Amino acid sequence: MEKGKGAECLSMLTTPDFFAAQRCPSSSWTTMAWLRISSTAMAVLLTVQTGLLLYLYAHHNHLLPSLQKKPAQVHVLILSSWRSGSSFVGQLFSQHPDVFYLMEPAWHVWVTLSHSNAEVLHMAVRDLVRSVFLCDMNVFNAYLPWYRTLSDLFQWAVSRALCSPPACGAFRREDITSEAACKTQCAQQPFWAAAKACRSYSHVVLKEVRFFNLQVLYPLLTDPSLNLRIIHLVRDPRAVLKSREQSAKALARDNGIVLGTNGTWVEADPGLRVVQEVCRSHVRITEVALQKPPPFLQGRYRLVRFEDLVRDPLAEIQGMYDFAGLRITPQLEGWIYNITHGRGPGQLKEAFKITSRDALNVSQAWRHALPFPKIHRVQELCAGALRVLGYRPVDSEKEQKDLTLDLVLPQGRSKFSWTSFASSFAREE
Repeated sequence: MEKGKGAECLSMLTTPDFFAAQRCPSSSWTTMAWLRISSTAMAVLLTVQTGLLLYLYAHHNHLLPSLQKKPAQVHVLILSSWRSGSSFVGQLFSQHPDVFYLMEPAWHVWVTLSHSNAEVLHMAVRDLVRSVFLCDMNVFNAYLPWYRTLSDLFQWAVSRALCSPPACGAFRREDITSEAACKTQCAQQPFWAAAKACRSYSHVVLKEVRFFNLQVLYPLLTDPSLNLRIIHLVRDPRAVLKSREQSAKALARDNGIVLGTNGTWVEADPGLRVVQEVCRSHVRITEVALQKPPPFLQGRYRLVRFEDLVRDPLAEIQGMYDFAGLRITPQLEGWIYNITHGRGPGQLKEAFKITSRDALNVSQAWRHALPFPKIHRVQELCAGALRVLGYRPVDSEKEQKDLTLDLVLPQGRSKFSWTSFASSFAREE
């Protein structure tokens, strides 16, 4: 092809010209026609690809959850307050062979930073809880001595997972363990064994009493590395008061942090200010979770009343296990029956221990132990909690001691309704 014609034919790539094509050799025309077709196909392909990318970008909030891989472990937070039966519920999970359990790991935060207050410490507590859920025990570097063993963890011996392989070989995983036996045989195990054990279980369960609102947990609920479910355990405030009075010395430091006393311990609480704050926190949490829950909370929150639990233990426990994705075993069924059908309410020295007791008797003990004026005061301070959680107030000492009068209003096992509770309360009035 001549140089001039070559340039003319090449120009057809950008400005097609029929007459120029007549002057070009057939082979050149065929080549350029193919290029024109290829360019057109490429443009169409790029247009389709761009449209698809824009579509994916516009809908990423809907598509990402389905594309993200769920964490291998299930994380369960037992959210409660002091003297509400949370240690008992913790053991229901701790003794399960698929569960790695720790009782109140954030105790270390409050002990180390006891001059602060509960609201300020929320962030530190949340960060520690997240790390433990992810089996990252290095978070305790800020709260424990450099050289440490398993026994440096708060209430470590109530965790069956720390008393069995791979943390300690004293018991089998399927064994029901006791705190005393574990302390004797596993106390000197290295601290790193806790992380190793944690990673070997399908479920990580933590019990905490140091969260006073639900919003502080939103970052954990939306964290893609966590598969978090919350069991919110509550108890009749009048029963809580009775139990707190038996354990006043042990709760003095925590009382000071709740009340923000700048490190001063509060053993006596004549104004019942701590009980009032606990009641307020339960109302805040329950209202957010059950009235207008954010989308990421739906299906991941379960309200459990201690009184329902002790009246029908197996049914309630089965519900909690289903919620957490666990199966009950025959061995656990037998242990649960024995632990809830003991004799009497237990001794004062057993206040923080899980021993065999008459659980139903324990839940009603306040009706004989507390003077009516004090009960009346609790009902005034916790009127909102009584109404929201479904507990009937008493108007006299006679009603207080009449055990045929049921003070626990009916509730569906898996569904809470503010309206139904309010109407039930109005009818009782």
